Amino acid sequence: MNEIKLFAPATIANVSCGFDILGLCLDSVGDEMIIRQVSEPGVTISKISGQDLPLDPQKNVAGVAALSMLEHLNTNVGFEIEIEKKIKPGSGIGSSAASAAGAVFGINELLGKPYTQTELIFFAMQGEKLASGSAHADNVAPAIMGGFTMVTSYDPLQVTKINPPKELYATVIHPQIEVKTADSRSVLKQNVSLKTMVQQMGNFGGLISGLYTEDYNLIARSLHDEIIEPHRSILIPEFDRVKEACLNNGALGSGISGSGPSIFALSRGEETAQKVAAGMQQVYQGVQVDFDIHISKINQEGIKIL
Repeated sequence: MNEIKLFAPATIANVSCGFDILGLCLDSVGDEMIIRQVSEPGVTISKISGQDLPLDPQKNVAGVAALSMLEHLNTNVGFEIEIEKKIKPGSGIGSSAASAAGAVFGINELLGKPYTQTELIFFAMQGEKLASGSAHADNVAPAIMGGFTMVTSYDPLQVTKINPPKELYATVIHPQIEVKTADSRSVLKQNVSLKTMVQQMGNFGGLISGLYTEDYNLIARSLHDEIIEPHRSILIPEFDRVKEACLNNGALGSGISGSGPSIFALSRGEETAQKVAAGMQQVYQGVQVDFDIHISKINQEGIKIL
């Protein structure tokens, strides 16, 4: 096999109380990628459709991730990458992560799977570093592993997969404004009070426990962010009204997807997720901002071979 076609899924990072640690994989939206093994060494990005992004592999997250992997592999083979971008950059649902993760996953498949999932996550993180200035794993990890993922250590890199509760659905509204990850990180405080940290740790522990035990009430009580959301929410139009609409329509909870501007909600069952989507839409119909809405079950396998 010298060619592979992939679905590289969108993801939700942080999931309220898990900044740079927790993420989940979506099933209904993602990029499509074709990766070919070629005789010429190095990485070539031959085509990008859907978005205006650089073809230079040194300036593209997929190229940087792939080059990082090939440098480690010390091989003379090369790869050509085509990307059909269906996740808008700056959307907050892992656009850069999908491209970076898809590139290293596809190359790994073509080479006979020499690397583990954790190693692939590390290479994909190098693409994320280009996009945001920070090599974080909370988007690339769920894209590669599927389900929920929890980064338990960055040095050394250790990631744990958590299988999602069976009835859990995500609803995401993406306002058509761009919030760059680097900019959204710049508004964050570097220090927090001990009281706030204790509250956040309680929420995080409760959310992880709720996911493992399929305790939807515990998940609902734990979907709160005491540290990041108060600062980033000012960048997102009608954020508080959307959150209120989500809860009024039965969502377990909601928050900022990644660095924003997308807002996510988690619900028990598809019917509730649809009601939440209608509530989000009603809020944004009164705002002069275009938007997309995605409703998705949790993708348990991550990147898929098409």
